[in-house]
Amino acid sequence: MKCVKNSICFLYEFFKLYGSKNPAKTDTIINIEMGDFPMGGRVYLCIDLKSFYASVECVERGLDPMKANLAVADPERGSGTLCLAISPAMKAQGVKNRCRVYQIPRDVEYIKASPRMKLYIEYSAEIYGIYLKYIAKEDIHVYSIDEAFLDVTQYLPLYGLTAKELAVKLMDDVRESTGITATAGIGTNLYLAKVALDIMAKHVKDNIGCLDEDKYRKKLWDHTPLTDFWRVGAGTQRRLGNLGIRTMRDIANADADLIYSLFGVDAELLIDHAWGRESATMADIKAYKPRSSSLSSGQALLRDYTFEEGRLLLKEMVDALCLDMASQGLVTSSVSILVGYSYEAGIRPATGSAPLPAGTNSYQEIMPHVLCVYDRIAERKLPIRRLNVSCNRIMQETYEQYELFTDYEARERERKLQRAVLEVKQRFGKNALIRGMDLLEAGTAMERNMQIGGQKSGR
Repeated sequence: MKCVKNSICFLYEFFKLYGSKNPAKTDTIINIEMGDFPMGGRVYLCIDLKSFYASVECVERGLDPMKANLAVADPERGSGTLCLAISPAMKAQGVKNRCRVYQIPRDVEYIKASPRMKLYIEYSAEIYGIYLKYIAKEDIHVYSIDEAFLDVTQYLPLYGLTAKELAVKLMDDVRESTGITATAGIGTNLYLAKVALDIMAKHVKDNIGCLDEDKYRKKLWDHTPLTDFWRVGAGTQRRLGNLGIRTMRDIANADADLIYSLFGVDAELLIDHAWGRESATMADIKAYKPRSSSLSSGQALLRDYTFEEGRLLLKEMVDALCLDMASQGLVTSSVSILVGYSYEAGIRPATGSAPLPAGTNSYQEIMPHVLCVYDRIAERKLPIRRLNVSCNRIMQETYEQYELFTDYEARERERKLQRAVLEVKQRFGKNALIRGMDLLEAGTAMERNMQIGGQKSGR
């Protein structure tokens, strides 16, 4: 350990003396945390790719994302479909992000680009590779396809840069390599980095926001609406508003017992965030292991489905989930479903669940339980517009518990069949081998096999 510490000290002194071409830079190593941030604290970046899907489509067409009008939306889904993204140029004209196609003003001329999810994933992977040029993977948390958190504390003295200079370096590299414009939030904890990104960075010329706890309370304590803050939804804002609480200052100064009576254990996080505090670190994120896990499948339907058509879709979805579990060597011991109805019906979604006798990934064993729940909870005369199936309490197949009444010979035969199906699909595509029910008019499996995240995979 002593040897390791000495090596670190040597590297620190080496970069202090020789790591910068500009001698004046050596002073920033000493003052990195004494200027904008408290001594001994950590420094995080939260980097977001501006209008990511739309920017990718602009780059692919040789257009400037900051000047071209482009919306990413599936033209086959009609004018009511959501725009997955709109270019910054359209936002500047007052068009709201995630709007529906028909909500775009008619006097705005724009390119409608069909989603290409596989292409966006490739761009995202390339940008993650750019981050890895500067930051170790242990200090990066990919929050979404277009957003990541980076713990840069130990890299600032290494590179002889301030947090803002390192952010600029990363953003410039992303833009030069991919043509995508990034924004960044800098904070002394993960929450402040996220808030600096969401509320401050997107409204300044250099696209970089910077916060510590003191700056947070000075600049954002009276900011409205509360929904601009990370993890504050419309429901939370409404419940607080009923008590006259409309700002983070109000939450911080409110009676804690009152907040706890409203939100239970979640109140602790809300109060901490009101003060600009966040105890979770990058190490906590990397070490986190959920108590239980699940696999789920869901789809929003493009038309009203009947009760019987809903049964068909459930069979398709369970078939896909069973293959997913088999490919990963997983089994489930519980299933649950959600059935959502047409908006005009005015009825909340129906939910239900059922335990399984033993852990399994067998379609033949799981399907009867799913259909039993569906027949019990679904309204037979109401039009269905949404279905979700979840396989809960997922565990490794090696931990499977045996029980007396299971036909293990039949299960082994199905496992061999699953392995054969997976090999064919992996080699020739997901639609190379399908069930007869998938060919029915109401079936969606073949179309969904060509999608990623419910959108066209494209390329």
